[in-house]
Amino acid sequence: MATTVTLIEGDGIGPEITTSVKRIFEAAGVPVQWEEENAGQTTLESVGELIPATLVESIKKNKVALKGPLTTPVGKGFKSVNVQLRQLFDLYQNVRPCVTTEGISSRFKDVNMVIFRENTEGLYAGLEIFDERLQIADSISRVTWEGSYRIVKAAFDYAQRRGCKKVTLVHKANILKNAGRLMLKAGETVAKDYPGITYENVIVDNMCMQLVLKPQQFDVVVTTNLFGDILSDLCAGLVGGLGVVAGANIGDEVAIFEAVHGTAPDIAGQGKANPTALLRSAIMMLYHLDMVDHAKRISHAIDETLKIKEQCTGDLGGSASTQQFTDYVIQKLQN
Repeated sequence: MATTVTLIEGDGIGPEITTSVKRIFEAAGVPVQWEEENAGQTTLESVGELIPATLVESIKKNKVALKGPLTTPVGKGFKSVNVQLRQLFDLYQNVRPCVTTEGISSRFKDVNMVIFRENTEGLYAGLEIFDERLQIADSISRVTWEGSYRIVKAAFDYAQRRGCKKVTLVHKANILKNAGRLMLKAGETVAKDYPGITYENVIVDNMCMQLVLKPQQFDVVVTTNLFGDILSDLCAGLVGGLGVVAGANIGDEVAIFEAVHGTAPDIAGQGKANPTALLRSAIMMLYHLDMVDHAKRISHAIDETLKIKEQCTGDLGGSASTQQFTDYVIQKLQN
């Protein structure tokens, strides 16, 4: 019996890369049925809403969604669509694996880490005050014990399931005394229940330096919202960029898997888009749905395609179109 998943194709190159996912899933015989909805600039123009009620109801019902890149209009008072979805469904885990791939040019080899970013609090909680007369903006970083504890526990749970050896908590407790203290306390508390996993904490500026010196020393990394936003993009750069890394927003009830790159309107509709990031996010989704065999098979086909430069899209140094890249992946599924 097929599992119904909400599919949000998104803006810009979104329709092209979601089409790639649909074709590859069909070729692989994945038992997923798509329920297509949308959000962002496209729905704002068509139905007057950034997040239509039909989309919210679909996600509530299906519990799992795959999302292409979305555009939130800038400078018009709109709150980020991505942030709204995370807060609406309490998707407190932002999970970003960063793994070296054969065939993709990068400065490092043997990188294999995952970033757990707290996804609903911190400076992204939306608690801002602006004094028009004095022209002063205050942004409040709200960090709670519950929020700190549950993201750290999620990181340790993941490490235990995947056989990872170390969890690194990244903080700025030397300056942000109270917020840092909550995260450190959460790390120390949770670590006691996982004696087989090494636990360490690293100040964020030192972490940035260590990542560009020897990223191979890290395994599972957990941190606050703002630091996680920065570090996850930094780590994507270590393994080839945002076009090749997966991303997920996970809560206790709902999970939304997403392409973490932008909408790339400059190449939209030209067949130049690289679907790898969304495909890898879709593979994360399959693991989440316990469709492990399908996930491994599609992942292997993608990795085999990425090894051959001319079969890659232009951003990876190849000459293939989005459709041709998809065709190559499907061919390898059938071998």
